[in-house]
Amino acid sequence: MPVTSAVSAARTILTRLHDVMASRSHAQAKLNTVVEVIGEGLDSEVCSIYLLREGMLELFATKGLAQEAVHVTRMGVGEGLVGTIAENIETLNLAEATAHPDFSYRPETGEEKYHSFAGVPIVRRERAVGVLCVQHDEPRRYEEVEIEALQTVAMVLSELISNAGLVDDEQAALGPQQTGPVRLPGLTLVKGLAMGTAVYHQPRITIEHVMAEDRDAELQRVYLAFDKMREQIDRMASQAEFGVGGEHEEVLQTYKMFAYDEGWSRRIIEAIDSGLTAEAAIERVQQRTRMRMRQIDDPLLADRMHDLEDLSNRLLRIVSGQMGTAASQGLRGDTILIARNLGPAELLEYDKRRLKGVILEEGSLTAHVVIVARAMGIPVLGRVRSLRGVVRDGDLLLLDADKGEATVRPIDAMIEAFDARFVKSKERAAAYAALRDVEPFTRDGTRITVMMNAGLRDDMPNLALAGADGVGLFRTEFQFLVSATLPARERQTRLYRDVLEAAGDKSVVFRTVDIGGDKVLPYLRHNDGEHEENPAMGWRALRVALEREGLLKVQARSLLEAAAGRTLNVMFPMVSEPWEFDAAREVFENQRKYLKAQKKLLPEAVRYGAMLEVPALAEQLDVLAPRLSFLSIGTNDLTQFLFAADRANPKLAERYDWLSPSIMRFLKRVQLSLAGHPIDITVCGEMGGRRLEALALLGIGIRRLSITPAGVGPIKELVRKVDLPEITEAMNQWLSHPPASLRDALAQWAAERGIEAD
Repeated sequence: MPVTSAVSAARTILTRLHDVMASRSHAQAKLNTVVEVIGEGLDSEVCSIYLLREGMLELFATKGLAQEAVHVTRMGVGEGLVGTIAENIETLNLAEATAHPDFSYRPETGEEKYHSFAGVPIVRRERAVGVLCVQHDEPRRYEEVEIEALQTVAMVLSELISNAGLVDDEQAALGPQQTGPVRLPGLTLVKGLAMGTAVYHQPRITIEHVMAEDRDAELQRVYLAFDKMREQIDRMASQAEFGVGGEHEEVLQTYKMFAYDEGWSRRIIEAIDSGLTAEAAIERVQQRTRMRMRQIDDPLLADRMHDLEDLSNRLLRIVSGQMGTAASQGLRGDTILIARNLGPAELLEYDKRRLKGVILEEGSLTAHVVIVARAMGIPVLGRVRSLRGVVRDGDLLLLDADKGEATVRPIDAMIEAFDARFVKSKERAAAYAALRDVEPFTRDGTRITVMMNAGLRDDMPNLALAGADGVGLFRTEFQFLVSATLPARERQTRLYRDVLEAAGDKSVVFRTVDIGGDKVLPYLRHNDGEHEENPAMGWRALRVALEREGLLKVQARSLLEAAAGRTLNVMFPMVSEPWEFDAAREVFENQRKYLKAQKKLLPEAVRYGAMLEVPALAEQLDVLAPRLSFLSIGTNDLTQFLFAADRANPKLAERYDWLSPSIMRFLKRVQLSLAGHPIDITVCGEMGGRRLEALALLGIGIRRLSITPAGVGPIKELVRKVDLPEITEAMNQWLSHPPASLRDALAQWAAERGIEAD
């Protein structure tokens, strides 16, 4: 169907639907009419409505399928195409239904002669209560405007079937409310321990009226709501407490950009034009956003879609007059906040004295709210499923973001154990803080360099607080990730200068921008626009920088200008072969010559290093060594490449063991291959911050570690208990004749010497 015809058909459907809803017919008769209207409007031979009854999806009305199948054909949630739509709350649009792996043939319906299939979930209070689908005898994908018409009809149907009591009520669908303790696993977004009362970020807003009576009145309501929302965001951005030019200001500016996005507001206005109320139009566009989020593999784009959903929630509360969130009502005591997702601006509205932790149904490590929460010192647990069915407002929660879990309604014994762990954690923190100014010498008198990783301007105070020797890895890409556009050279220079000034006389190693993989920038795409099947090993890091040479030139000039009068340490990520290092180094040297010709003040010295993440580089270190000042081993990527095991895949967790003899032998060989060269070798990443792994690294000759600021104290304490000749001898024996479990052997060795493994 041509797009113009599809638009016309969609409007016709919604106009007729308004008449159907206004009629005095009973619910079943209305459903029977609705399928006829949609089938005719979209020129589809089949239109069917399935509703959730007694946990099964039952065929309630159809045009085109066998009428004998109505109230007879039933399928489970997750079964067939209809069940898949309900389970995932997603849209399907298929030119050939039988080609889909979830296709399930039901002979009683007579659907075998149809090819195309499109279906949308009927959603009520964030759960699927049914499915609306259409079929056609010719293979074709439905136009987007037709799918949007189906989704709008599904919203209207949700109101009809709820009012008529045609589906299971919410509590029946969720099952009996649990009363005992429940452990909730999740993804650690910001580490920490917290205990408090569960408070939902926002009460549900149930849209009672979907079809509009007066289009102009609805438009006026939404225009006023947009004005009020933008005033709130402007005020919030101006009152941000993180200082001018900080990453948090950049986050809020990006958030503000969405609030003024014309495309978003236009879609809402178009939905009102189609016949929806202001609330239903916002929810309609929000549903579209949620469904798109489920299809987005790009974590950064998904996070920005979360920002847009956060704004939609805010707009919906304003237009409905239900302004109250937990923030506006005030927190009465220690609180663990619960939300599907949370925008950075909304987190800033809470009383930081009483907000102890956050649990999200969604969320990711790169989400804007995580940036703000980390600066506020609030632990965050993400990807926690089915919260609404398990946690009630007022339930006591124990949040252990260190272990990636939370416990709801704990019994006394659990609370006592958590309290003890909390106290021990505080005691340990105090003990580690006492080591802040103590140099980490081993028992045999060897000085170990313990540095910290950073990526934000706001990370820099941790340098003094943790007592780190310097910044062994400053991830410059973070400024790129939180920006709506490519950061200008002046902004980059200001950030790098601030970082160097905060470091004082301690060294900082700047890693050039490492984007790509799971850190994709929407404003920097492939030239061909193709999707990468394996982005972790694709167009990323130095490969991007060398192809987009302008990006690296700007960063080179910014770093050189920022480091004027100091020593600049520059590290290139994901170097695979020596020529890549040489090409990147040449970009910097050419910029240095340019600045010198411009009579600009230059760094006293520039030290160039490479990050060893690609195993192939280890085979050419002898070639590269004469040109290297330092080498940093990035154990996160290196390990997944050595094992061909995605470190984000939980099924491969057991294969991703840093204490595998394979990894330790590889690292030792790298260390020995550079013996005699004046090259600093540093292990960066999470591996060096784990006590047992750090012990093993010391045993194979590593003397420099760069880790998270929180790990500096524990590793310094470990170093002071280690006798290097003793652990070196033990590691040599284990690597020559590997035990069944190197981890177990090392843990036992440490325990016998009073060294805590965690």
